[in-house]
Amino acid sequence: MADETIEEKPLIGDALYRALIGTWQLLSYSVEEQGTACMVPAMGEAPRGRVIFTPDGWVAFNLEGEGRVPAQTDADRAALLQTLVSYIGRYRIEGNAWITHIETAWVPEWVGSEQKRFVSIRGEFADVSTPWRFMPNWAPDRLTRSLIRFRKIQSDPSALHIA
Repeated sequence: MADETIEEKPLIGDALYRALIGTWQLLSYSVEEQGTACMVPAMGEAPRGRVIFTPDGWVAFNLEGEGRVPAQTDADRAALLQTLVSYIGRYRIEGNAWITHIETAWVPEWVGSEQKRFVSIRGEFADVSTPWRFMPNWAPDRLTRSLIRFRKIQSDPSALHIA
């Protein structure tokens, strides 16, 4: 009998919605430039951050590049925006993607916009990609897409402390 490999079907629709709920830790964040296929570790080799999906349809992102230090000058503060992606909004699922209607963001031009993210979940890992777009943080004059990896954080309900 031939050894058959069973390919895992991608999560879509309600299955994807249920799988996303919870807290995810940022593991990597790279940017690919269209046309050159150049890969840039836009957030460094050791970025940090979380994304939280709630059961009632909210998502909150806070992703930071490595090496961030407190700002000493206005120029330092402006530079810190280049290593930050942060937003909150309502999300919905369409096929293998979630679409967020942005209500608040680190850049005002995203407020009121919709941001689409394609996602593939395998075990505790989620691989996320954006459509090709102009990103305010890097290469604002060239089309890029972000390639992001998260790991789901398993929470222990007994660790909750309510005062």
